[in-house]
Amino acid sequence: MVATQAVFLISDATGETAEHMVSAALKQFRDRPVIVRRFSNVRNKNQVYEALDQALASGGLIVYTMVNADLARLVYTECDALGLPCIDLLSPLLMRLSEYLGHSPEEMPGLLRGMNEEYFRRIEAVEFTVKHDDGQECRNLHKADIVLAGVSRTSKTPVSIYLAHRGWKVANVPIVHGINPPQELLDVDPAQVCGLIIEPQRLMELRAARLLNLRQNTRTDYADYEQIEEEIRSAKRLFRRQRWAIVDVSTRAVEETANEILKKLKLL
Repeated sequence: MVATQAVFLISDATGETAEHMVSAALKQFRDRPVIVRRFSNVRNKNQVYEALDQALASGGLIVYTMVNADLARLVYTECDALGLPCIDLLSPLLMRLSEYLGHSPEEMPGLLRGMNEEYFRRIEAVEFTVKHDDGQECRNLHKADIVLAGVSRTSKTPVSIYLAHRGWKVANVPIVHGINPPQELLDVDPAQVCGLIIEPQRLMELRAARLLNLRQNTRTDYADYEQIEEEIRSAKRLFRRQRWAIVDVSTRAVEETANEILKKLKLL
């Protein structure tokens, strides 16, 4: 029977990055029983000594991520003196980056954790936005950071996804001429809603192109200029009545529209 071995993770932040890396590597050694112990927020000499004392009792492998150069050197020299095997996951990378960028690292514990939190926040925002595209799940509109409203082909979806990748939870709702908008949309705080408008000629061109791509007849109300004019007038009346911010997307790229929305909603 193979004896259980131990890996001790020491970090001056949460240590989650090191744990993910070690866990990934250990998957290549499935037949070896290994326990992983993590020491987080180790930021002074006494905490280093305490962690190494516990590792010494078990004869474990030390894996450390210390952005503080002095503490990283301390872990290395103590491990060498105690005969403990150790791996520095972070210092070689920081040194290479420092050489390449010509700039010293900030040595601020927790920056990696902050990056992880930002990453997962964006993933959550994208998932929310996809689920609330084109009027889906209107009952959750109050959970959105931003709600976009507009007639068909006013770039609601691409703008929503762009904003989501910047960390905003976005829902978008189509405004259909002759049909009352969902009550959930009307109940949302007006400060969170932006109505998208577009020049009728530009919208007619976009809709006609879409119908052609779908191999459908372009001589329909959907691409009729007069019908489009009325749709846009009706949408503008709704937006003003609800006191929503309004952004014209006629000549704007997705990025420009997104930035204008953030400005109008005072989120920039």
